[in-house]
Amino acid sequence: MSDEEREEKELDLTSPEVVTKYKSAAEIVNKALQLVLSECKPKAKIVDLCEKGDTFIREQTANMYKNVKKKIEKGIGFPTCISVNNTVCHFSPLASNESVFEEGDILKIDMGCHIDGFIAVVAHTHVLQDGPVTGRAADVIAAANTAAEVALRLVRPGKKNKDVSDAIQKVAAAYDCKIVEGVLSHQMKQFVIDGNKVVLNVPGPDTRVDDAEFEENEVYAIDIVTTTGEGKPKLLDERETTIYKRAVDKNYHLKMKASRFIFSEISQKFPIMPFSARALDEKRARLGLVECTNHDLLQPYPVLHEKPGDLVAHIKFTVLLMPNGSDRVTSHPLQELQPTKTVDDPDIKAWLALGTKTKKKGGGKKKKGKKGDKTEETTDATVPMDEPTNGAAA
Repeated sequence: MSDEEREEKELDLTSPEVVTKYKSAAEIVNKALQLVLSECKPKAKIVDLCEKGDTFIREQTANMYKNVKKKIEKGIGFPTCISVNNTVCHFSPLASNESVFEEGDILKIDMGCHIDGFIAVVAHTHVLQDGPVTGRAADVIAAANTAAEVALRLVRPGKKNKDVSDAIQKVAAAYDCKIVEGVLSHQMKQFVIDGNKVVLNVPGPDTRVDDAEFEENEVYAIDIVTTTGEGKPKLLDERETTIYKRAVDKNYHLKMKASRFIFSEISQKFPIMPFSARALDEKRARLGLVECTNHDLLQPYPVLHEKPGDLVAHIKFTVLLMPNGSDRVTSHPLQELQPTKTVDDPDIKAWLALGTKTKKKGGGKKKKGKKGDKTEETTDATVPMDEPTNGAAA
């Protein structure tokens, strides 16, 4: 076996070092989420909290693998986004943006961390209020959480991507909600946040993906977005887009000096991972990013919106398909929920009853992580369907 083949073989979960890097990235992003969540208060500026999440991830990853011979890339796997109320995703404003939180807002916090290109992502939904979440807000969050728990149990070797799409739509309908169209759950590999194997949450006549079967030693970002609206989000203002990813297979000779300057900076600082325009000079970025995007040198992550008054919830987690079962490594416990719907569907109950481990581990091996740093505890959580509270296991 050549060195190249050996290196290729060692870059999946068969390598204990790779598993360690995924879990280290997950531990950092779980703590970053907990930090950001603890400071989300009425009148706090959204951009300040996004920057706080990014800074924490940069600082924590900088302390890792400092004394190794070969330099290891590490840092932000996906910039911190906080999308409020009917905003669906990718809201990570520039420093000049004055948007603040208000009491009662539904916040979707989305972020990622990587170590040596092994990426852990997480998204969590929180209502800015004291006490249990009730009414339609509770329904939409419970729908996302229950769909995520079902997906965790169906993303397993031998199952197909279509199995997951059908199941999560059924869960959303049980709460009189919809799964948001256009959302994909991707396989992840080293330095690849959007691998070719995907779950298209809502297949349709205009959107298709290749049939795929999950396999052992794969890693997935399971991404669930639910809404009380139609589930057909719109781009309202291209100027809100601030997150981009370098399209490594595209080339074009840029005409504008500002574009060439910005693109050179992006190529040096962010050659592969998604990044926030906040990390660039804002004035130059405004000019240069447009030309770069128009010629497909950058892939934008647009800010999408449902209609005003619609409620949106987002749950995303990273799962490692280990030989002994599925290991969910990113999550955060939910607030207490009191949804208006109870789910009695036998299929949903059967899915939730599935275990996530294929081999029974010896007793006493569960780690007691800090609050908000959930790994093993949430993995085998079953969502209660016959009680008014529908939160993740604490």
